[in-house]
Amino acid sequence: MEERSDMGNHSHMEIERKWMVSGWPEQNFTLIKEEEQNQGYVTTEPTVRIREENVTVSNSPEIPVRDAFILCFKSSGRLARKEIEFEIEREHFDRIRDLIGLPLIAKIRRTYLLPDGHRLEVNLVDPGMKTEFMYAEVEFASVEEAENWEPESVGLGAYLSDDVTKKPGQSMGAYWVQTRQNGK
Repeated sequence: MEERSDMGNHSHMEIERKWMVSGWPEQNFTLIKEEEQNQGYVTTEPTVRIREENVTVSNSPEIPVRDAFILCFKSSGRLARKEIEFEIEREHFDRIRDLIGLPLIAKIRRTYLLPDGHRLEVNLVDPGMKTEFMYAEVEFASVEEAENWEPESVGLGAYLSDDVTKKPGQSMGAYWVQTRQNGK
């Protein structure tokens, strides 16, 4: 996984797998950080998204407790896709949010360090709403690594049993269309 530079910008190939989950993991993995996020979409094909990331807990000296405002572009794809992110000023975030004109998706994200060095990102989406759900993601350095990684290798076989990586309609963009655009 690539972290944003001090300038807040990066471009890379995002390679990640996604699972639907129930609850936070029961294993005693190291919590790297917890964030409160709000995100919305200008368009979903291709993805143009804004996200507010409020780091509320950090157990890593490299990750400050702070707010960040991100503009993100993603190509099509499920397992692997090009991603470009820029940190933007809050004023620009607010203007784009106003342009979108729909309620943003609220998320609580906890990022855990797995025993093999990967990071497990677990997300609670729209907490307290009737559409609330949870999913988890792990990012990889290559498609081959992603396809060969087994959750059992880190004790998560049962927790990460519902792999939706390659299933259509399982992206946050699809959730946006279903609950915001079509549900407005």
